[in-house]
Amino acid sequence: MRNFTFFSAAALAAAFFLTPGCNHADTDSSVNTDRLSDEALLDTVQYYTFQYFWDGAEPQSGMARERYWLDEEYPHDNGNTVTSGGSGFGLKAIITGIERGFITREEGVDRFERIVGFLEEAERFNGLWAHWMDGTTGEALAFSPEDDGADIVETSFLIQGLLTVRQYLRDGTEREQQIAERIDTMWREVNWNWHTREGEENILYWHWSPNHGWAMDHPIAGYDECLVTYILAASSPTYPIDPEVYHEGWARGGDIVAEGLEAYGYSLPLQHNRGEQYGGPLFWAHYSYLGLDPRNLEDRYANYWDNNRYHSLIQYEYAKDNPFDFKGYGEDLWGLTSSYNPDGYVAHTPHYDDHGVITPTAALSSIPYTPEESMKVMRNLYENFYDETFGPYGFYDALSLEHDWFPQRYLAIDQGPIVVMIENHRSGLLWDLFMSSEEVQEGLERLEFSY
Repeated sequence: MRNFTFFSAAALAAAFFLTPGCNHADTDSSVNTDRLSDEALLDTVQYYTFQYFWDGAEPQSGMARERYWLDEEYPHDNGNTVTSGGSGFGLKAIITGIERGFITREEGVDRFERIVGFLEEAERFNGLWAHWMDGTTGEALAFSPEDDGADIVETSFLIQGLLTVRQYLRDGTEREQQIAERIDTMWREVNWNWHTREGEENILYWHWSPNHGWAMDHPIAGYDECLVTYILAASSPTYPIDPEVYHEGWARGGDIVAEGLEAYGYSLPLQHNRGEQYGGPLFWAHYSYLGLDPRNLEDRYANYWDNNRYHSLIQYEYAKDNPFDFKGYGEDLWGLTSSYNPDGYVAHTPHYDDHGVITPTAALSSIPYTPEESMKVMRNLYENFYDETFGPYGFYDALSLEHDWFPQRYLAIDQGPIVVMIENHRSGLLWDLFMSSEEVQEGLERLEFSY
């Protein structure tokens, strides 16, 4: 166990109940730094956000619920729909919880065993899981009418978490080693190469359905959140893709390299195939990098630390610039990414899809790249808008001062990166574990990465 200094759960609970913000109705963004130290604030945010994957988990499977709404009923309710990708994020959050002393190692191992047992029996397609599953039966649930089978991107997020757990347990007790071996078996069963349309194309396709085949027709061409999907596909010891699939598919034969994409003085080295002047939603800088360490990651196309740091800084500067004059935007309230908004769910981005909605995970999960700028948002929300934005599982999913909109809703894919990226900023824990995988190292080398 790493030598961390952490607050006990009792101390954190005391901090939670005894340190609400200043005047919550006041929209002034001044910050009172006397309440909690930075370390205590990070502890508090991690502890409560971790609870989404602990107390808030679907009880039978131990998996992460897709969503949790406290403000109104929802057709799927808060019940049995679990998410494969969000559960992969949650596995890393549970490791963080063990190492921070939020739960005991034995409690964490019990949960790992429950999740692994569920995943072994859940419905799979060529070794891949669906985006959504029923947490009581393991049955795949349709994400959309033709998306009722394998989801290679969500599977990659889940495998990223499972391999991190495998590395964490592999030198442990006999029971822990057995769980690690069971994870290894599932990892080897994933047929990544199937998603090149059964080996016919040099690109990965996102979805395959036993009922509709390749009807979704969604090739994965960078740049977005899917880098780790290609890296894991190249790292597979049993069904690896050829390097050409990465270079011709994901990297689009080199067209992934940005030409003249600059905003607020920062040049982005990579671009999405649609072009994203401001770098797109910020989850692109988070999901692949919960385990994949960007600090020294580089290939022929980009330095990924620079890409993610500049992406985050562009959003910080955009909020300060505030071209639409949205209420509250500034150096202590920034961050646009996919989340709820008053009209539903939107991939918020600067200029193109900015509706005056701030999503806390955007800035908070960028904390390795922008530590000072991210702490400003965390402190502003916690101290000045505590009642409106902080609940039993940490900061709610989104907010808008412009629309006086403060929903009490959570999403697994937004809560997970907060816990994990704060921990990577503080200790590098999840990066170190995932990157210790020999297969991942070999896959990176096959794709000519330095790391």
